[in-house]
Amino acid sequence: MSESKLAGQFFDAAISLLERVRDEESANVAAAGAAIAGAVAAGGRLFAFGAGHSSLAAQDVVYRAGGFAVMNLLAVPGVVGVDVMPATLGSALERVDGLASAVLESSPAAPGDVLVIISLSGRNALPVEMAMKARELGLKVIGVTSVAYATETSSRHLTGTYLKDHCDIVLDSRIAVGDAELTADGIEAPFAPASTVVTSALMQAMMAAAAEELVERGIEPPLLRSGNVDGGPEWNRRVMTEYGDRIFYRH
Repeated sequence: MSESKLAGQFFDAAISLLERVRDEESANVAAAGAAIAGAVAAGGRLFAFGAGHSSLAAQDVVYRAGGFAVMNLLAVPGVVGVDVMPATLGSALERVDGLASAVLESSPAAPGDVLVIISLSGRNALPVEMAMKARELGLKVIGVTSVAYATETSSRHLTGTYLKDHCDIVLDSRIAVGDAELTADGIEAPFAPASTVVTSALMQAMMAAAAEELVERGIEPPLLRSGNVDGGPEWNRRVMTEYGDRIFYRH
């Protein structure tokens, strides 16, 4: 079977975007890593939030091999993924005022902790309010978003602002509005989104920078190993016991 031209074009588009964020967001990635390392060193906790498909990149840094044991998913019921019916309910909940504040106020997040908020568009009420409320509570906020949406779409928050406007550090994914990299004759809609690939790469790069910063401070990063390699479960039990007061996905 011959190679797919469109598949190759998607890989090229994704690689180009990855190279772009590597080069253009390096300072912001380093700053985000330093903020995370600072929180870990000070005994703080880490949280990641994303709604819809943005939740995939948040989940990718929580309870996983090679990840920080102290990174927790800040889940908002109904918006984490497509596990609700109808799926459009999740999108509708992203536009509900007051939901983010209720979630944060009932969460274990405390002043000095770090919250990473992922929202491709950054225009919906939920991520904007989440960032605003988090900073009000004394958290440091890292936003991962496509800044282009702020100039090419209208905000859905009552302030008219976007996620990027309420963050201490912003990582710009550089994803074009619409999140579809390809068009082709005979296909009526643009297709092949790359936001998950690029956003997840930014998240992992940020965590790598945090690990590097911790080592420079003389602190061993609180990393988990794969449970599918010899010694992995034992390693993880040790780490999760040591950092148990900062982990909220276990009992």
